[in-house]
Amino acid sequence: MASFRFEELEVWKLGSEIGNDLFDIADLLLEKKKYRFSEQLNGAAMSITNNIAEGSGSFSNKDFANFLNISRRSVFECANILCILQRGKYISNETKELNFSRLQTLSKMITNFRKRLLN
Repeated sequence: MASFRFEELEVWKLGSEIGNDLFDIADLLLEKKKYRFSEQLNGAAMSITNNIAEGSGSFSNKDFANFLNISRRSVFECANILCILQRGKYISNETKELNFSRLQTLSKMITNFRKRLLN
């Protein structure tokens, strides 16, 4: 069976898992008619893995590292959205903290992978 390089990357796998959980939160926001919050969270979550995948198709490690930088920034965007959602009482503090922990792990993985590419 054919596969793409990114499918083998642990950083992409974790990003996909987290993304699925964030998509679930976005779906709940739709039920509450918070369309803009839902749209923004979906986009930021998708950007994490999209940039890892796109970067994996690069011809150079430097180019791939640039895509990882964008992916990492999307992790931070997701964290910010979760803060806003928790403050607005759209999600619980537990939900925010659980996702923060996973996003922090992912951020570190992206950073370390990026460093390895550039060395």
